[in-house]
Amino acid sequence: MLDAGYGFGEKEASLDDLTYYDDDGKDVYSKQVRPQRSGRIGSGRLPQRPPPPPTSLKEFIYQNLDILSPVIYTLLACYTRFHKIGASSIVVWDEAHFGKFASHYLKREFYFDVHPPLGKMIVGLAGLLSGYNGGFEFKSGEAYPENVPYVAMRVMLAMFGVGMVPLGWYTAVELGMSQWACHVVALMVLFDVGWLVISRFILLDSMLLFFTFLTVFCLSKYHNQQYQSFSDDWWLWLFLTGVSIGCVTSIKMVGLFVTALVGLYTIEDLWEKFGDLRMSARDQLWHWGARIFCLIIVPILVYMGSFKLHFLVLNHSGPGDAQMSSLFQAHLAGNDFARNPLEIAYGSKITLKNMGWGGGLLHSHVQVFPIGSGQQQVTCYHYKDDNNHWTVMPRWDELPYNPNEPLKFLTDGDAIRLVHTPTSRNLHSHAIVAPVTKLNWEVSCYGNETIGDNHDYWVVEVVDDIKRGKDVKNHRQDDPKGRIHSLTTRLRFRHQTLGCYLRAANAILPQWGFKQIEVSCDKGNNPKDAHTYWNVESHWNDRLPPGDAKFYRSPFLRDFWHLNVAMMTSNNALIPDPDKEDILASKPLDWPFLHLGLRMCGWEDTRIKYYLLGNPVVWWAGTASLFVALLVLGVYLLRMQRKYVDMEPREWDHFLYVGKVALFGWLLHYVPFLIMGRVTYIHHYLPTLYFAVLMFAHLLDHFVFSSKRLSTKTKTIVFGIVTGTIVLTFWWFKGLAFGIEGPINDYWGLQWRKSWNIYS
Repeated sequence: MLDAGYGFGEKEASLDDLTYYDDDGKDVYSKQVRPQRSGRIGSGRLPQRPPPPPTSLKEFIYQNLDILSPVIYTLLACYTRFHKIGASSIVVWDEAHFGKFASHYLKREFYFDVHPPLGKMIVGLAGLLSGYNGGFEFKSGEAYPENVPYVAMRVMLAMFGVGMVPLGWYTAVELGMSQWACHVVALMVLFDVGWLVISRFILLDSMLLFFTFLTVFCLSKYHNQQYQSFSDDWWLWLFLTGVSIGCVTSIKMVGLFVTALVGLYTIEDLWEKFGDLRMSARDQLWHWGARIFCLIIVPILVYMGSFKLHFLVLNHSGPGDAQMSSLFQAHLAGNDFARNPLEIAYGSKITLKNMGWGGGLLHSHVQVFPIGSGQQQVTCYHYKDDNNHWTVMPRWDELPYNPNEPLKFLTDGDAIRLVHTPTSRNLHSHAIVAPVTKLNWEVSCYGNETIGDNHDYWVVEVVDDIKRGKDVKNHRQDDPKGRIHSLTTRLRFRHQTLGCYLRAANAILPQWGFKQIEVSCDKGNNPKDAHTYWNVESHWNDRLPPGDAKFYRSPFLRDFWHLNVAMMTSNNALIPDPDKEDILASKPLDWPFLHLGLRMCGWEDTRIKYYLLGNPVVWWAGTASLFVALLVLGVYLLRMQRKYVDMEPREWDHFLYVGKVALFGWLLHYVPFLIMGRVTYIHHYLPTLYFAVLMFAHLLDHFVFSSKRLSTKTKTIVFGIVTGTIVLTFWWFKGLAFGIEGPINDYWGLQWRKSWNIYS
């Protein structure tokens, strides 16, 4: 085990170089000193002396075998990732989403999606470099026209899939595995069919996988610099670990799982340093400060930077406008908010935007509640629609609105009716429980232009004005300072009879409410509840002059936070629909055992067919290794308790270190999906699989390749059987990734499990 990670014939640096000390009886136990300048290296690779200059070509090649192998694997990765990559000329699977986002970037139209923007900006960049003009709609199953360079875009994104293979090799090296095990890791990454097929299309997954691999590599590289804390290399790899965390999280929020792995490693590392009595308080603080900066501040800056660039590029109005605040939308080119009349008056037609994080527009439609009052539904909706329009009207007990009389402006404390413009019904509430939030009252639309009652009255309460502060409150009707402005004035609407407040708090209605956000009347009066805050977004009134919304600025931090909350809210809403059968979805318990694959396109005989399915040997071997690892750990602990010595301290540290990276990496990526409510698919397991592969290679290395009891011949036979099985299984299933042409029933032997819907 001691020569693990140093090639077939290289020797490990002498352990005599490590210094020990006696603490002069300061503690019951003597403590081993960390090497000078601190650092935990018991499980890391010790620094190696440079080899002597080669004296022959054979010796030169031998000394550079560690470079030759990853180069060959990278070339093979290029072949597998690029081979027949343009065979299917139709929009495959989620290319319909991410290709469309690239179009928005190239047209600079603001859109909304549940994922952070970095990966989609890279897709947009691939389109730009390919010469794509952004004019294609990327409808699922539609053929690509000649002017869309989809092959070039696929090739550019497949480069991330290529990069996974050398990263797998070098990560195994940095984890201290033998070259036998490094080959196993590289081959499993190279020849897994699932990783291969997901890398060959215009998707985010290849980028997510690449940066997950990169984070683990940077972490292992940093771990091996611990013998020289605060050196240039130590700072470099700690900083790059933070950058990689920021990048993987900016692709998909799943990147938080590998971030948690780095966090657990860091906590353990700092805890061990805290127990080092020879380390000064100053060094302790430096270690804490370095990690706070590199592993917290740097990733946050990278993540925020991707959103800043996202906002700078998408500066035109687009389909995602309604997800953002009204002030943000006002500065998008092509938006009509700049022509909004500034001051709201009776008779104005308006839209009302909820100012809670992720809030939508007050909305109604002709459909009625199937429960409760049975009256017309009122919801919150995230897209612009005529059903979002409301008209400000006086109460029933006041003179009706007369467009020929002088304007009456809306001010703090006014009691008004809000009339739904398309249906002429009044915004209404009554003592009937809301359909989802049972503690609140239902909000509906009731009556018409002549029928109504005092349950239609809403008292306008001004919170403040983003531009004018709280100065807008408590002014007389004829005082311009008290007039309510579009975009900037924050309002609450109190029901005059019930005393409750109009609220939309991201509670999702069932299918009968079209999965829109519930609007209810909150009995509690929480003045700080942003979900009871509203502002006038769009405003139409021919009797008022246009305003100039560009005078106002929307702060970046508020926009950043607003969009992130909207992303999380929408992601949580992606729950399985019990009324619909999703034949593509799968459960997390299916993934480790490869219970089900995923058809990525139509299955007609005339189409080239792709099936997302892993290499069975890679997946099943990885899953089995996790159970074996727990069993082996238990046996070792029992033997240690009985005072058996199976390994030297450094061997034990190394065994635990690699095992913890693999096991905790797998658990952190897998367990969250067990408790998520959202719909899941097999591709969600692909980052998790990497840690199962590392565990398999680690155990194989521990029991076979680094064994002192087995001969080189035996190790070679085991290596040949393992790698041969991986390669042959890949060759058998390669058509699932490269594309199957013609009738699927002509390709026999692919359905190893009855649950794989390849033929049926």
